[in-house]
Amino acid sequence: MLERAKIDEDFKTEQFFTIWGTIVSLNPYFRYFLHRFTIQTLGEVNALGGIVGVFNTDGAPVEVELLRTLTDFLAYRGPDGRAVWSTGPIGLGHARLRTLGKPLNEHQPLALESLWITADAHLDSRSALIKKLKNAGQEVEGPISDAALILHAYAAWGPGCVEYLRGDFSFGIWDAGARTLFCARDHFGIKPFYHAKIGNVFIFSNTLDCVRQHSGVTKELNESAIGDFLLFGLNYNNATTTFRDIQRLPPAHTLLVSRDKLKISRYWHLPTKQRIRYTRNEDYVERFTELLKTAVADRLPADRVGIFLSGGMDSGSVVTIAQEISSRHGGIPKVMSYTAGYDSLIPDDEHLYARELTNHLGISNHYLALDKVQFFEKWDDPDCRLPEPTENPMSAGFFEYFKMVSSDCAVALSGEGADNLMYFQMWPYIKELQRDKQWSRLAAETAWFLWIRPFPWLGISSRIRSFAGQVKGHNRLPLWIAPEFIKRVGLIERWEECNGSGLPDERHSSRTWAHASMLLPQWTNFFESQDPGVTHCAVEVRYPFLDLRIVEYLLAIPAFPWTYKKKLLRESMINKMPERLRLRPKTPLSADPVATKIRDRGKEWIKNKPLSERVCDFVVPSMLDSCVRIEVEQFRPYCLDLWLRSL
Repeated sequence: MLERAKIDEDFKTEQFFTIWGTIVSLNPYFRYFLHRFTIQTLGEVNALGGIVGVFNTDGAPVEVELLRTLTDFLAYRGPDGRAVWSTGPIGLGHARLRTLGKPLNEHQPLALESLWITADAHLDSRSALIKKLKNAGQEVEGPISDAALILHAYAAWGPGCVEYLRGDFSFGIWDAGARTLFCARDHFGIKPFYHAKIGNVFIFSNTLDCVRQHSGVTKELNESAIGDFLLFGLNYNNATTTFRDIQRLPPAHTLLVSRDKLKISRYWHLPTKQRIRYTRNEDYVERFTELLKTAVADRLPADRVGIFLSGGMDSGSVVTIAQEISSRHGGIPKVMSYTAGYDSLIPDDEHLYARELTNHLGISNHYLALDKVQFFEKWDDPDCRLPEPTENPMSAGFFEYFKMVSSDCAVALSGEGADNLMYFQMWPYIKELQRDKQWSRLAAETAWFLWIRPFPWLGISSRIRSFAGQVKGHNRLPLWIAPEFIKRVGLIERWEECNGSGLPDERHSSRTWAHASMLLPQWTNFFESQDPGVTHCAVEVRYPFLDLRIVEYLLAIPAFPWTYKKKLLRESMINKMPERLRLRPKTPLSADPVATKIRDRGKEWIKNKPLSERVCDFVVPSMLDSCVRIEVEQFRPYCLDLWLRSL
C-alpha cells in the first residue's frame, strides 16, 4: 500500500514531477493503469461528512434511537454510509462523504484505546504531523485517515493537540478516562460546529438543522441575531446563531464538556509579529510559488476536482497550478472549472476571461447564467431552505450552481482569501520601516512606489464618494426598525459597536487592514454558506490561499512591492497563464447584481405582499411602504419574513 504522506511529500519535489510526467506521457495505457492504481491504492485519508454527538452530563444513558435519527438526518451531506456508537452517557454519529477511490478499513466513529472520535476534517501537512506523532511515541504506520491522526494527536498532547493540526476540521472526541468531551473548530472556521446545552443534555453537530432536530431544542429565536441581520445582513456574533438555544463554536476555539463544566478557549491568533526578509527578490516569488503548489496539492483528491473560476487572478492561479499538477501525473486528478455570471442583468464579461484561461489550459469550463433567477425562487423547497436568514432573495442560483458542481465532483477549490491577504497599504509599511530605522529601504521603496503608482489625484474623487457613502447614515439606525425592538435588544449600542474602527486590539503594524479583514464575521457566514449542511450538495470546498503556511508567509513579507497590485501572485504565474490575463488589472463587477435587481424590481414585488405579524415585532411596515426606492437594506425584512415562513 502506498502511504499518502509519502505521496504528499513527493508532490513538493519538482524533479519527481518531471520524471513522473515524462513516464506517463510515453504510453496512454500506462496512464490509464496509473490512474486506476492511484485511486484504488491510495485509500481515503479524509474524514469528511456529517457529525453529531449527544452527551448526558448527568450520566443518564443516551437514547440510541434518537442518536440514529440525528445521524440519519445527515444522510444528504454524508451519502456513503452512516454509523453510530454509544456507551452510557455518550453517543457519537457520523455520515460519511467519500472523496477518493478505495476507502480505508476505518469507519467513524473511530476508536483509539479509550478515545472515540467523530470528525469532519481534511488535514494539511500530514507528513510533518506524522513525523511529530512518531517523535511523541505514537505508532502511526501505513495508510491512516485524518480522523485517526487527530485521535493520535489527542493521545499524544491532549487538548493541546490543536496546536499541531493544520487544515480544515470540526470534531468531537470522547475521552473515557477523563469522562470529558473535547471539541474543536479549525483556525478560520471553514468547518462549522454548532452546539446546544439543554438541561443535562449537550448536543453538537456540524449541521445547524441537525441540532434543531433534538426535541429539547426550541424554535425560539435569538433576537440579538435578528437585530444584527436587520442592521448588517448577517449575525455579527460568531458565538451565536439565529436560534436562542443553539450556539456556534467560533473559529480557532476548543470546547471541553465535563459533568459540571463547559469551557470554551481560543487556541490561535492570526500572526502579527513574524517578518520574512530575503536578500534576493527572486526568493520571495520562488518561496510563494512553492507554498502555493503545496497548498493546492494538499487539497487535491485522487480522482477529479472542480475549481470555482472567475476571470480574475486568484481562482485563475489555483486552476493553473491544479492543472499543472494534474498534467505531471498523467491527468490525475481530472480538473474541471465552473463559472457563474450574468448575460443581461449587469455588464459582466468575467466568464469570457474564465473561458479564455481554460481554453489555454485545455480543461472544461461549465458556465451558469443567473439572470433568470427570481425573487425567493425555491424558498419553499426543502433542499434550498437556508438554516439562517440571508439578505440574498435570489439564493436559488447559488443552489443551482452547487448542484451543477456536485454532478461531477465531490471536491472543489476556491480562490477566496487572496484579495484580503494581499490588501495593499503603503503608509503603515512606511511607518514600520521608520520605526525599525531601515532608512535605505525606506528611501528606495518610497521613491519606487511614488514612481510607479497612479497620479495621486486621479483617484481622489472616487475615494471621496466612497467615504461619503460610508458616512451617510452612519450615525442613525434604519427608520423602519421598530422602536420597541431597538430598545429591547439594545440596537443603538450594537450599531455603534459594529460601526467602530473594525480593527482588533492586537494589530499588524504594516498590514493593518489585511490582517483585520481576515477576522471579519463575514468569513464565518461565507464558509458556512458553502458547507454541505447548507448547500445540500455533497461538495467539499477547500481554500488553498487559507493554508496556514501561505497566510503566515503573506503577512510576514514586505507589503511593497509584493502586495501592490498582487505583484507576487502575478510574477508566480509568469509563463503559466496568458500574459493578457496575467497582467489584467483587478476588475470588480460593474454593479452588485442582487442590489440591481432589488432596485429595479423590488418596489413592484412588495406590492400586495404584507409582512406577517411575526416580522412586525421587529419592523414598522408603514415606514417601509414610504420608501421611494427599495434597496438591499429595506429588502431585509421581506427576506426575514419569507425565511420565517419557510421554517
